[in-house]
Amino acid sequence: MEYNAIGLIEYSSIARGIGSADAMVKAAEVELVLSRTICSGKYMNLVAGDVQAVKNSVATGEEFAAEAVIDSFIIPNVHPDVFPAMSGSTGVEALDALGIIESFSVASLIEGADAAAKAAEVKLIEIRLAMALGGKAFVTMTGAVGAVESAVAAGAEVVSRSGMLVNTVVVPSPRPELLRDIL
Repeated sequence: MEYNAIGLIEYSSIARGIGSADAMVKAAEVELVLSRTICSGKYMNLVAGDVQAVKNSVATGEEFAAEAVIDSFIIPNVHPDVFPAMSGSTGVEALDALGIIESFSVASLIEGADAAAKAAEVKLIEIRLAMALGGKAFVTMTGAVGAVESAVAAGAEVVSRSGMLVNTVVVPSPRPELLRDIL
C-alpha cells in the first residue's frame, strides 16, 4: 500500500516508546512501519498513512510520552525513495558521485534524506537508523556530482535546523569497492 505521509517519534525511554506505539495505532488508521529500540538506549516509532491520520497518530504518541520525546516529525508527500532506502532495497549497483549526510538523530536524518531526494536528481542508497552507530544515523545517495552536491546541501540544511548535523561528504568519483563496503 502506498502512503503519502510518514511520521516518527524518537524517545529517550523504551517503555514509553512501546506504550506510545500502541496509543499511536489506536488513535488513527496508520501502519506502524517501525517500532524498535535504537542505540543508545532509545526507542522509535515510524507510522505511515494519509496526512491527517499521521498527524493524529503522532500527536497522540507525543502526548502519551511527552517527557520522553527527543524528536519527532511529520512529512507529507514523502519522497518515494525514502521507504526503500530505510529497508536497504534500493537496487543501486553502481555509483556516479556519492553523497553522505550524518546526523545525531534519526528524526532529523529522515527529514534531511527526504529533502535531499526532493532537491535534486539523486537516488537514495540507504538510510541507516542508529543501529550500532551510537545513536547516530546517516543517508547515502548517488547521482551526478552537481546533483549530489545540491541534494547534500539541501538535506544538511534541514538537519542543521535541529542542531543535529554531524557531517557531510561528497565523493565525486568513488571507487567501485566503496559501494560494496557501504551496503
